[in-house]
Amino acid sequence: MTMTRSNSKEQDEGPFLGILMLDTKFTRILGDAGNIDSYDTLARIRVVSGAGSLDIVKDGLPEEELIQAFCQAARELEAEGAYGIVSTCGFLISVQDRISGAVGIPVMMSALSHYAGIRDKFPSRPIGILTASYKSLGATALQAAGIKRNDVRIIGMDDCAEFADAILRPKDQQSEKIDSRAIETGAIEKAMSLLKADPDICAFLLECGNLPPYAKAIEEATKRPVYSILDGARYMTKQQPQ
Repeated sequence: MTMTRSNSKEQDEGPFLGILMLDTKFTRILGDAGNIDSYDTLARIRVVSGAGSLDIVKDGLPEEELIQAFCQAARELEAEGAYGIVSTCGFLISVQDRISGAVGIPVMMSALSHYAGIRDKFPSRPIGILTASYKSLGATALQAAGIKRNDVRIIGMDDCAEFADAILRPKDQQSEKIDSRAIETGAIEKAMSLLKADPDICAFLLECGNLPPYAKAIEEATKRPVYSILDGARYMTKQQPQ
């Protein structure tokens, strides 16, 4: 079963961007990939029921039943008129090929897909990655994104209590409210600690779809470009015929 939210008043207003969202309880603030108002284009969110944070945020593939559910949701969005599909969880990079193969439109499940483009700009400098969970961002996701572990510097939000209590819990244990100020402070501190350890970092990738609200603050603090799944969404929209 899936649930849909749209920022279009009419269901037939034209092509839209499809967003596959995890089944969570916490508030999706403006800028979060799961907030329909974070997109400057017609968009439609499809919640994949039963796909909780801990079912996806792990070093390994989701259960086959969930993979099939994401593929079905993507097919439904395509049939309804989506011109592209993104997601609210960067760990879905592990099944991007499966979801992409289920539809005939562009699919970007994770900000980690920006890696190749950043690497082309900065061939020899490390890239910083802020992820929801350091311990979970392992070989499965990195290999799916074409990332060599030695070429990146990774730090997680797992030990930021305000982040973890709202997001990295089973749905029935998640805090409904988000302490965005505390999470922003934590995200900036994480990025700065990476930069202090390796000043040669050229850019930051926000794996997690809950981190884009803090992208500007991280960019201002680090003086480095910051990329999120919302940048992928904007790119897809720009590729549409006018």
